[in-house]
Amino acid sequence: MKIAVAGLGYVGLSNAVLLAQHNNVVAIDIDQARVDDVNRRRPTIEDDLMRSFLAEQTLDLSATTDPRVAYESADYVIVATPTNYDPRTNLFDTSSVRSVVTDVRQICPDATIIIKSTIPVGFTTDLRADFGFDGIVFSPEFLREGKALEDNLYPSRIVVGAHSDAAKTFAKLLVDGAVDKDMPVLFTKSTEAEAIKLFSNTFLAMRVAYFNELDSYAMAHGLDARDVIDGVCLDPRIGSHYNNPSFGYGGYCLPKDTKQLLSNYEQVPQNLIAAIVQSNSTRKDFIAEQIIAKNPKVVGIYRLVMKAGSDNYRDSSIQGIMKRIKAKGITCIVYEPVLDTKDFFRSHVETDLEKFKSAADLILANRMTDEIQDVADKTYTRDLFEVN
Repeated sequence: MKIAVAGLGYVGLSNAVLLAQHNNVVAIDIDQARVDDVNRRRPTIEDDLMRSFLAEQTLDLSATTDPRVAYESADYVIVATPTNYDPRTNLFDTSSVRSVVTDVRQICPDATIIIKSTIPVGFTTDLRADFGFDGIVFSPEFLREGKALEDNLYPSRIVVGAHSDAAKTFAKLLVDGAVDKDMPVLFTKSTEAEAIKLFSNTFLAMRVAYFNELDSYAMAHGLDARDVIDGVCLDPRIGSHYNNPSFGYGGYCLPKDTKQLLSNYEQVPQNLIAAIVQSNSTRKDFIAEQIIAKNPKVVGIYRLVMKAGSDNYRDSSIQGIMKRIKAKGITCIVYEPVLDTKDFFRSHVETDLEKFKSAADLILANRMTDEIQDVADKTYTRDLFEVN
């Protein structure tokens, strides 16, 4: 089959590579540099498995900036464009999704459109009505940054928001591309599929928030947080996964998905969803207070990225800490290899790691790495288990 993929971020590229093993895949992006990278078999994202897969596997994959080249004669079009949360409207900005659907309906009206971008509950139903077309399907992604291709090759589950033959064929395409084919496949209505995505990510955010608040309590009362977490997690109903404290949850999905879900509760009584959103801000306040109390002169921000092995620093929690301590007049310097600027929000970006270490009298690290083990004595982190 010919499959077009709109958007070459984590979701788009991982789906394009997965499906290009057995299908003709044409990816499209507005960024010429990303298009060139894919055509040269270079990843557009930080993902070690993706890098080796592109270099070593035979893939029927090309990329373009031309909608007609991408969409013409396509059997399926996967929409994986960004839907950032807009705090003014309390909704995702879905304009990029609508733009792709408009182009596809004009160029290849018979193509089934699979939305992978995260969207509000009810959006697909509205989109079908607006375009008078039932062949628009939502299929959520459950990917980790830095592990996007792995999570497609070894998926926890496949969810497709339709019961049509086209939806079932698409699910089969995903299964055919996977290495581990023994995964649950669930077909639902579109609204249920949209809700699955938002509730899944909000539960993960809740788990992060829970262990962060446990950690805050332990710090405030002089307890060994790791011992408490270990003891709590010995209960098999809780488990020892996703329990490492941090400065707060961040990245592409959790901050915006929790806020979007909260906005969907406008007419529904709730306490927990709002608390999950608020907890992340409270955690940053608490961590910032701990830093300010140490009265540092220069604080080094070691990596803006959300976690080790990622190149994404959007909504990373350490930026929230940085903003709070700078408001108290504390000077910050930043070490972040993915930046190509000399300053970041009026803080100097130091590209030499050794100079960075010596210039800072306190270093903040959301996650510890071998690079800064030699300055662990002046590094502030809540990374108790040294895992993401």
